[in-house]
Amino acid sequence: MSLTKVPFSVVAAVLAALTVSLLTSCETAPTGVSHRALPAFESRMAKTDFQHVRMTAYTSSESDHRAYGSSNALGGQLHSAGAAIHRAEVTRGRKRVAIAKTPRIGSAAADWSRWPAGTTFRLLSTGQIYRVDDYGWALSGRNTIDLYMASRRDMNTWGVRQEPIQVLHWGDPEQSLHLLAPHAEHKHIRRMILELQGRDAEAAALD
Repeated sequence: MSLTKVPFSVVAAVLAALTVSLLTSCETAPTGVSHRALPAFESRMAKTDFQHVRMTAYTSSESDHRAYGSSNALGGQLHSAGAAIHRAEVTRGRKRVAIAKTPRIGSAAADWSRWPAGTTFRLLSTGQIYRVDDYGWALSGRNTIDLYMASRRDMNTWGVRQEPIQVLHWGDPEQSLHLLAPHAEHKHIRRMILELQGRDAEAAALD
């Protein structure tokens, strides 16, 4: 079919779709500084060893993470946590002995001004253990932790939940600041830096 026989409305719709596609691909390109608006800023939670936290999930095959593959922000590899931990006991004579396997620690992404890199926590609902070794645009200025999952199926099954956690080890804010400083040209990282420097009002005003 020649172009002259194609209705103008169809051509316009195709051009609009291509434009949206190009803008979207530019928005997620890792080599450029994105101009997306930052997520709405939330006042930080109290720093306690037991917290009730909004938990989301991600995987390396998502479009905004595909460019980084399975690498985390610390330069290592992302890991999914081991299966939910259930207490197992065996009976030896009349004595019961608890059997516990060493858990596989999973990767988690968060705002490093709220949960510094290296923060390790246990999900109380499953017993699984995660360590913060990543961050993301949508987490900047938010009280949300993103759990790394091995597949899209696991990610979608998790969805969004409010989860009680126990912080087993707090990461070092100064070390996080040192790691983030070279990347301050990115707005989501600059917001984390401002919070780590105690400049919360400036972090909240950044959009």
